[in-house]
Parts: sequence; structure tokens; C-alpha cells
Amino acid sequence: MDNETEKLPILKLTETGSSSIEDMVAKESPLTIILNNQELVTLLCSPANLRYLAVGFLFSEGLLESKDDIKKIIVDDRRGVVRVETERDEELASDVLFKRFITSGCGRGVSFYSAADAQGQGKVESKIEISTLEVLALANEFQHRSQIHRATGGIHSAALCDTRNIIVFSEDIGRHNALDKIFGECILNDITTDDHIIITSGRITSEILLKVARRNIPIIASKCAPTNLGVRLAADLGVTLVGFVRGKRMNVYTHAGRIATNGK
Repeated sequence: MDNETEKLPILKLTETGSSSIEDMVAKESPLTIILNNQELVTLLCSPANLRYLAVGFLFSEGLLESKDDIKKIIVDDRRGVVRVETERDEELASDVLFKRFITSGCGRGVSFYSAADAQGQGKVESKIEISTLEVLALANEFQHRSQIHRATGGIHSAALCDTRNIIVFSEDIGRHNALDKIFGECILNDITTDDHIIITSGRITSEILLKVARRNIPIIASKCAPTNLGVRLAADLGVTLVGFVRGKRMNVYTHAGRIATNGK
């Protein structure tokens, strides 16, 4: 946690007076991803698990298709640079580079595809079923997992789960980054994402939904709200979208058949 937080002097004010104290804040650092000697993008992120973030980002954006595509990964933590070399050293087409746009993400999210690309995305097929109580139990465990969030209040989290347990957990100042770190870890460590569940602390927007669908994940849940486009894409792509998972309640927006509602 020390690498991802910093104590800073602040003036704390209340209605009864003031005091000078130290407060813990989340660190923010730039990460430049270089793919086959082409500088691709600079993300603002938490300075941890940069290898996972770079790989997850490249897969989420469709710039890598398989772990076998990767020849070498070089991480320079000091400079905040990750170089990824592929087996086939091909230059990115200019239209791909010019397609880049700023997303709705925290930490200056960036993407190389738009919602229109969902038209070519296959529908997620899965027979997984999870009960209401199991969703609530996972969400409760998820809420208590992040030490950095408890210390700073300035971090997002994401987790890959089965119906009973959190399998992979990650956190970052950006909700997109937290999710890409999950995917990067799964890809590099051969952890399957099929028939699993994503829990995220942030809004479920179209970019988040597309990232999940690309990994063939059938269920995503958040304590926060979805956007209208996020809901529409979830409906079109076969993803069960659950929002406002708080306390003992939740809202199921799409494909509710995967959530057992018979009191279990």
C-alpha cells in the first residue's frame, strides 16, 4: 500500500475550529504503453501492477488476441513505461491510432473503439446462475477488501468472482484501469473468465460493458448506476447487468434469468 499512497499535510476544518494534520491520499502516475516500438497511449493510474494494466488494456482494445501473441514485456516502474513486443511486429494502422478518444473513465480513460464496434461483438452465452443472497455476499466481501479505499477514499476496485468467492481483486484510481488489471492478470496467469462475474465499484458505462463482453463474462454488478447505453449494450450482448447493489437490495437491468429470485 505504501507504493500507492502518500501522506500529505492538510488543514482540517470543522464548524468548531481547525487543526493541522496529515492525510493519506492515493498516488496518481502516468503510464505510457509502447506496442512494438509505437507509443500508443499514456494512462493516468495507480503505480502498481503496471504489467497487468498494459496487457489488460491491449486485450480490451482488441490490439492483442491471445497470450501467444506476446513475445516480450518490459516494465520500467521508475519511468512509468511498459513495452510490449508481439510475435508479429506489425505497425498499427493510422486509422486505429486516430480512432483514440477520451472515455468517461476516472484517471483519463482512453479507448480505441466506440460503441459502434459492439455490432461485431459476439453475444455472451452462459448458463451460469447466482442467487440474490450470493450476489449480496460477494458485494459485501468486495466492499471490505480494499485497504487503500478505506485509507484514502480515492480508489476504484474490481473483482473477478465465481458464485461463492472473489478470485482476482484489483484497484486503481481509474475504474477502467482496475478492470484492465483484472483482465491482464487473468490472461498472463491463465485464469479463465468464462462463466464468471465481475464486480466493480464504479458506473457501468458502455466502455466498461464492452470490456466485460470481450472477455465473455456473463454478469457484471456494481454498487453504482449504469448508463442508458451501458444497459442497451448489455441487453444486446447477452450480459446480465446489476446496479445499486447496496445493503440487501439491487436492481437487475438486463437478462435477469441468471439471478435466482426464489428467496435463496
